[in-house]
Amino acid sequence: MIGDDGRPRCFWGGSTPDYVAYHDDEWGRPVHGDDRIFERMCLEAFQSGLAWITILRKRPAFRAAFAGFSIDKVAAFGEKDAARLMTDAGIVRNRMKIDAALHNARVAADLPGGLSELLWSYAPAPRPPRPASRAEVPATTAESKAMAKDLKKRGFRFVGPTTAYALMQATGMVDDHVAGCWVPPLGPDPAA
Repeated sequence: MIGDDGRPRCFWGGSTPDYVAYHDDEWGRPVHGDDRIFERMCLEAFQSGLAWITILRKRPAFRAAFAGFSIDKVAAFGEKDAARLMTDAGIVRNRMKIDAALHNARVAADLPGGLSELLWSYAPAPRPPRPASRAEVPATTAESKAMAKDLKKRGFRFVGPTTAYALMQATGMVDDHVAGCWVPPLGPDPAA
């Protein structure tokens, strides 16, 4: 897709100004840090069954509602907080997803080494080459299946293999910008 600015982007990256900014500046860029990874994990879970643009546009409200996705703060949320979140029209009001986010914060808070270290341990090394076309972008991989299995074993919720792979894409664990996209390819992750 060629954008109004003349730049070639991935098939989804130019349909709205929100997508252009997300595609160009965030998606596929390495994200580290427990709270930053926790935010992406939560947003990917809330997106399940919805369009990503819905979540992207609600992200500021999600950040406000979930205390900036501070794992320690969200882990301390109780029933009153869950009820408050269910009345917040700025976010996706799905009780199962809200409960999962609160529960996942508690699990993440107890991880030895932290959430970022755990999830990045599933990043393929070396990174596979960029897909040549949309048809080559997988929904799951062996790594996302292993990540989801491990997360579920540890007690995390709403973390199936497809959600795990979307998280890997969003946080730069894999580089699924299609060949020809203007975003420069990533080399090995500098923090790895």
